[in-house]
Amino acid sequence: MTIDQVIAQVEKSHQDADTSILKKAFAFAEHAHGDQKRKTGEPYIQHPLHTAFILAQIRADLPTIVAGLLHDVPEDTETTLEDIRLEFGEEIARLVEGITKLSKIRYRGIARYRESLRKMFLAMAEDLRVILIKFADRLHNLRTLDGLPKEKQRRIAQETLEIYAPIAGLLGVWSLRWQMEDICFKYLYPEEYAKLEYTYEIERKTELNQYIEKLKAIISKKLDEEGIQYEIEGRFKHLYSIWQKMRDKKREFNEIYDVFALRIVVPSVAECYKVLGIIHAIWRPSYNRFKDYIAVPKPNGYRSIHTTVFGPGGQATEIQIRTLEMQEEALYGISAHWYYKQKRGGDQDKMPKWVQEILEIQREATSSSDFIKEVKFHIFQDRIFVFTPNGDVHDLPKGSTPVDFAYSVHSDIGNKCVAARINHQMAALDAEVKNGDMVEIIIDAKRAGPNYDWLKFVKTRRARAKIKQYAKRYRLGSLKRFIPGFK
Repeated sequence: MTIDQVIAQVEKSHQDADTSILKKAFAFAEHAHGDQKRKTGEPYIQHPLHTAFILAQIRADLPTIVAGLLHDVPEDTETTLEDIRLEFGEEIARLVEGITKLSKIRYRGIARYRESLRKMFLAMAEDLRVILIKFADRLHNLRTLDGLPKEKQRRIAQETLEIYAPIAGLLGVWSLRWQMEDICFKYLYPEEYAKLEYTYEIERKTELNQYIEKLKAIISKKLDEEGIQYEIEGRFKHLYSIWQKMRDKKREFNEIYDVFALRIVVPSVAECYKVLGIIHAIWRPSYNRFKDYIAVPKPNGYRSIHTTVFGPGGQATEIQIRTLEMQEEALYGISAHWYYKQKRGGDQDKMPKWVQEILEIQREATSSSDFIKEVKFHIFQDRIFVFTPNGDVHDLPKGSTPVDFAYSVHSDIGNKCVAARINHQMAALDAEVKNGDMVEIIIDAKRAGPNYDWLKFVKTRRARAKIKQYAKRYRLGSLKRFIPGFK
């Protein structure tokens, strides 16, 4: 890898960028690292170069890429953070400082990494670009694991699956998450990896490619007739995600039908829906496998239309339809989101909702253990979308109840909730709401407050906190009434 390759990659998405700062940062890092070598035997400077190149691939901004070149300087050389601040300014120094703190995290089992994980979440909440640098740093380290002892290979792979891959998913940086997961799969489950790779790559891919080409030919003919501009590609699912599905559903590889998806990229949202209509006119859709993430994006901002149709020969086939901007956001997540905001002159500092939730949890947590427990449940857990009768959307953790939904609408709605309808049918307050449900909360304006027993089944932090808050206030009021002089 050379600095010229990094610059060329940057210029693909940032044509007007002043890349002289990249040359300056490379010279600075090269001088600082000197004759240092990696465990693989290659010059150490190759690692920051690869880190910067990966960041450029996901369309990170220039300060982030510069920080990627410099990220190991304060920790591994005699050059200080203050030297970087003097040469490159406060913003880049702050990013390097953030990644230096993250480099101290080591996976040693749940009990010993809680506090480090807490610090990592807080560093992310302060500036999400820090974690993008860490992803790039980690991905290159995974690619060069062969130079390390087997025990260290497994520790790094386990740490990546436990911590970094889920966060990459939250940020929508799927291009990095998939790569990290597949490499970790190879080192943690080598026999399963080798078996699945052989079955998938050798036995099935040729057959699947032929089927994909047949689909593309049929769809292309229809879209050409309609005068729609488009790009079509077949996307094969990654080995780790296939293996997870086989393990979770206890199925063999040949029983997993959605090992690939056809992706159609068009210029506008209107054309996404037009293409959807064309696809459904060609093949019968499976209506229980239709998802409109354009109308209702995922919590991490992911947008696309997913439909499964019974294609040639009746084979179930997933088709994804999206715009180019949606496609790049699906691959590069928050980084691409910032890129497009910057192009439009938007606010790049607005944090995703889940990052705001992390900060709220941090303020209320009583210990590192409580903090990590809350974050893992509320942030890492699968989310569902639930609708009010007016069509407003609320996203909740999977397994939530009507009471959780009521509190997500408003504290007063939760406190005065007495019954609920799910999809126009009366439902128990402890019933589990599902993705796409329409929930109507029935309240009693005269109700004094929530039922403390709701704590046995509510799932969200907000619902639990509000119920406990009311119970505490109620007990305090009772003491004031019955104990003379109590304040």
